[in-house]
Order: sequence, then structure tokens, then C-alpha cells
Amino acid sequence: MNRQAVITGIGVVSPLGIGKESFSQRLYDGESGIGTIESFDTSRFRSHLGAEIKGFSPRDFVSVKNLRKMDRLSAITAAASRMALEDAGVKVESSNRDRVGIVLGTAFGPTNITVQFAKALINEGPGFVNPILVPNTVLNAPASHASIEIGFRGVNSTVTHYGVSAETAIAYAAEEIQKGTADVMLAGGADIISEFFFEALVRFGAVSPAGGDAEGAKPFDLNRNGPVAGENCGIVCIEPMDMARARGATIYCSVSGWGLGSSPASPTNWPTDPKGLTLAISRALKHAGIGPKDIDAIAACANGGRNPDYIEGEAYEMIFGSRTGGPHIFSIKGSVGESFSTGGLNAAVLAMAIKEGYLPPTVGLADPAWPLSFTKMKGLHANVRYALLNGVSFGGTYASLVLKQQHQTGDDA
Repeated sequence: MNRQAVITGIGVVSPLGIGKESFSQRLYDGESGIGTIESFDTSRFRSHLGAEIKGFSPRDFVSVKNLRKMDRLSAITAAASRMALEDAGVKVESSNRDRVGIVLGTAFGPTNITVQFAKALINEGPGFVNPILVPNTVLNAPASHASIEIGFRGVNSTVTHYGVSAETAIAYAAEEIQKGTADVMLAGGADIISEFFFEALVRFGAVSPAGGDAEGAKPFDLNRNGPVAGENCGIVCIEPMDMARARGATIYCSVSGWGLGSSPASPTNWPTDPKGLTLAISRALKHAGIGPKDIDAIAACANGGRNPDYIEGEAYEMIFGSRTGGPHIFSIKGSVGESFSTGGLNAAVLAMAIKEGYLPPTVGLADPAWPLSFTKMKGLHANVRYALLNGVSFGGTYASLVLKQQHQTGDDA
């Protein structure tokens, strides 16, 4: 059997919409889900913008019985997981539930629940802590809740790899498919905005306007001054190519290669050396059996931060050269903000772009800081045979994935 890992389903809960259709339409139209934060008071901070999920009704996706035990992040994850399976046409039942699994990437997990738990524990004592809070404070709660709600019993793992958690999770899941450990894997990333988390970002100077000027997300722009906090969940459904073709599933693309790299940096600082990213990209290309000239598009991690965008811009110049005729590069962070697990949503966008032949705009990019082929403020029709999905994290961690165009049936593209 050809167990090459292919993406056959997409589930999205995002600031631009719930579900891939509403999300992708607004993304392609160049809309932004960034606005003044409404879920808590930001008046004491110098930053006020965020990309919040709105219009999400968990009861549309989760049973009332299970919803009572879930935190918000778990409900979002369960919803996106269900949508990914439905999009793939996979029904979990007794005959296959042991071969369906999940690998979720989350950078910080349910920070709102952790704060509730800590306040009750410190202010009132252990006897006053709501027992339902306890299991939801751990980072693997969202993936576990998703498996309970949907009913699968296969591989269940959570990856916490800072800002490349989702990208790492997808590589992990693709490898499980290739090894034959599972027949269907859900993979991606999920993180939310909470008051505690937002305050920490502001105090660390990690969000716009980190360098002054007007607050806002401007990926790869000369005038970028920091990312805008976001929240989202992007899940892709991955299965072996032969199984997908045999049942007539829609194949968005394959996950053909991956690589990791690192550069020296403190746990709370962005690296300044692009070498770690060039290593991750080179390893992913080698794993996929291709070279730099084969790459047609890049789904960048760029979020408008001075250092992280610099890392990518420099790495792309080093690998692909300073030319506007190179791979088409886009970032979705000007539309959905930075959740630090946005790699799952990025994977969903890139998979759709490969399938549909259309790359989304990079909202917020007006004056590029590098002479590269950015999509800027308008989308672009393009035949994408191979594409890169890159993750850059504080702490000096990098991840790179190669996604490949595939025919629905017959020979590979």
C-alpha cells in the first residue's frame, strides 16, 4: 500500500469564520479578523488589538453532556476536529475507531482555566477548587476531549513546541500514517487569547506596537512593529494515499517532507540567526527529495515582529536568492493574528491553495523589506506543485513542511 500521507479534510475555527468555506472566502477577499479586544478590558495596556473568534456556538459541534466538562479551547478543538473528519468524509465507528487518532499542537493551552484554578487554590484553598477545572489545566485536555466527543481511540498526543507546535504535530501525524500506526490522523494547532496571556505578551513587549507607531500586524513590512495576538484552531485530516483514492476522497495535497532546526536564543527571545531556519528548510527539501527551485509557494510564519520576520526574509534570500521571480510568499497573520499555534490554520490555507490554485493576500504588507515575491494585498492565481510551510518560534526553534500537489487518481502530480 502507498502510505504517503495526504490531507483529505480541513476544519477551521478562526477570527475570520467557522468552517473552511466562510474562513477562506473572507481570507481571499483580504479581510482581517483583527479588532479591539472585547472579551476583557484592555484599558490598562498599551496594546488593545486582537484577533478573537466570534460567532462560535459549541453546541453546534459538541454534545451537551461533554460540553459541560470542556474548557473553551477543548470545545474549539473538538469542533475543528469534527469538521475536518466531515470534510474528509470519514465516519468514526466501531470498525475503525482504533485506527483514528490525533496529534494536537498547542503552545500555551487553556491559560484561562489555569488562572481560574490558581486563583481558587491560592485565595480559598484546595477544597474550593472546582473539580472540573483540574483535568482541563493540562495541555493534553483539548486533544483528549476531542477524542472522547468524536469517539476515536487511536494515537492521541499533544505537542508543545513553542511557536512551532502545530507544524511539529503535523509532521508527527504524517509519520504515524507512513509507519502504519494509524489509518486516519487529525493534526494541527489550537491556542486562545486570555487576559492573563495577553498581559504577559504586553509586559514582555511581544506584541504590537512593540516598536512604537500605530498598532497593527504588518508581516514582512519595513514598518512592522510586532504581532497582534490571535486565537484559532486549524485541523487537517491525514490518511494514506491509497486509502483516500480507493474511497474517492478529495485529496488537497500530500505531506511529503519535514525538517526541524534551531538557533541560540533565550526561552523568551526571538533568535537573530537565520541558520536554524535554513537547516529546517534544507532538511525538509531533502526529505521530500526536491531542491529549492522546485518550490512554487511559501506559507510563511511572519507575524509582523522585527526579529521573526527578519529570520524568514534572510533565510529565503539565502536559499532562494534575492529575486522577485522566486517562490510566491504569503502570510495570514495580518488577517488572523498570532496565536503561536497558527501553523495548523496555515497548513489548512496552504492545502486549499494547492488544491484550488489560488494564494491568499498578505494583509498589512505595503512596503516589503526584502526583494522577494510576496503576494502583498492581493491574492494570486498560481499552479503550486510544491510548497513550504514554515514555523519560527521564540526560543530559537524552527519547523518546515513540504506539501505536494496530487492528482485525485492515477499518477502523482
